Amino acid sequence: MAQESVQPIPAARPVIDESDIEAVVRVMRSGMVVQGPEVKAFEDEFSAVSASAHCVAVNSGTSALHMTLLALGLGPGDEVIVPSFSFAATANAVRLVGAEPVFVDIDPDTYNLDPAAVAAAVGPRTAAIMPVHLYGLPANLPALVEIAEKSGLALVEDAAQAHAAAIGDRPVGAWGKGGCFSFYPTKNMHSLEGGMVSTDDAELARTLRLLRNQGMEQRYANEIVGANVRLTDVAAAVGRNQLTRLGEWTERRISNAARLTAGLKGVTTPVVPDGYRHVYHQYTIRVPEHRDALQAALTERGIGSATYYPTPIHRLRPFLAADGNPDPRWELPETERAAAEALSLPVFPTLTDAELDRIIEAVNESIEALA
Repeated sequence: MAQESVQPIPAARPVIDESDIEAVVRVMRSGMVVQGPEVKAFEDEFSAVSASAHCVAVNSGTSALHMTLLALGLGPGDEVIVPSFSFAATANAVRLVGAEPVFVDIDPDTYNLDPAAVAAAVGPRTAAIMPVHLYGLPANLPALVEIAEKSGLALVEDAAQAHAAAIGDRPVGAWGKGGCFSFYPTKNMHSLEGGMVSTDDAELARTLRLLRNQGMEQRYANEIVGANVRLTDVAAAVGRNQLTRLGEWTERRISNAARLTAGLKGVTTPVVPDGYRHVYHQYTIRVPEHRDALQAALTERGIGSATYYPTPIHRLRPFLAADGNPDPRWELPETERAAAEALSLPVFPTLTDAELDRIIEAVNESIEALA
C-alpha cells in the first residue's frame, strides 16, 4: 500500500470557503456594492466585538490608523509614541499625517510597549500614544491609559492583530479614543481586505465617516477635505460571514497555542499576563540561539514559520537619520533582541491535531540537533 504523502504546513492558512463565496455572489447580484447596507450591518455587528458605541469601516487597517490620526487633528509638529517592533504601517500612519513617530522599547515578555519607556518619552510635542497589541496579546492598557490621561494625550489602539482580545471583560478597541482593526486575509478574521475603527466618541465617528468619503455624508455636500477609503459591500459581506465564526476560531487558536506550549522544549513560549486574553494571531517563540537555523530546519521538514519582524521600523529606510544610519535617539535593546530571536509558528484554527504534533516534533528535534 502506497504511503500517503505528508503535505507541508504553511505559516498561515486563510479561510475562504463556500459560505464566503456565496456572500460575495449575493451582494454582486444585488447591485449595491459600495458603502451600502452590508457595510452598515458589518459596522453594527462588529461593535459587539469591540464593545464600542460606533464602528466605522474603511478599506484597510492602515487606513483605519491614518484616518483616526487625521480625525484627531494630528499633524506637523506633533509626536506619537509607537513601538518599533511592529509592521511599518504603525509608523507610516503617523508620517502620513505629517507627525513624527517617537520609538520606544518593548517589554521583553509580551513584545508590547513598555509603559515605563512610554512615560519617559512623553514630551512637550507628544500628542498621542499608539500601542500595538502584537501577535494578538493586549498591550498594558491600564498603565497606558493612566499615562495618556495624566498627560492629556490621545490613546489610539493598533488592534490589527487582536480581534476579540481583552483584558478582563474589556476588549481591545474599547480603551482609547479609537481602536483600529485590520481584515487582511491572514488576520484572525478577514473581509478579503478592509479595516475598522471602533470608538465611543460620536463626533470622532462622524469625522471618520466624512474622511472616508471625500468629506461628505450627503452627496455633493462636502464639509471637509476627505479621501476615498470606503469599504465595499462585497468585502463587508465576507467580513460579516467571517465574524459569525470568529468566536469558534479564536477558541481554536487558544487551544492550539496551549497544545504547542505544553509540548515545545528548548524555546521560550509566549507569556500571557493574568487576566489577559491572547487571541494568537501569531504563536511566537523566542530562540536565543540558532533562530535562523531552526527556521531553515523547519522548512526542510515542511513546517512553515515566519519572522515578525526581522527589521525594527526605526531601522527601515524611511525612518533613518539624514546620514542614512539609524537615528541615535532610538536605543531599543529589547526591540533589537526580539527582532533577532522571535519566530512565529503555525497556530491557525484549521490545524489538525496531527499537524500540531508534527510542529511540536519538528521544533523539538531540530532544537536538539542544533544544541
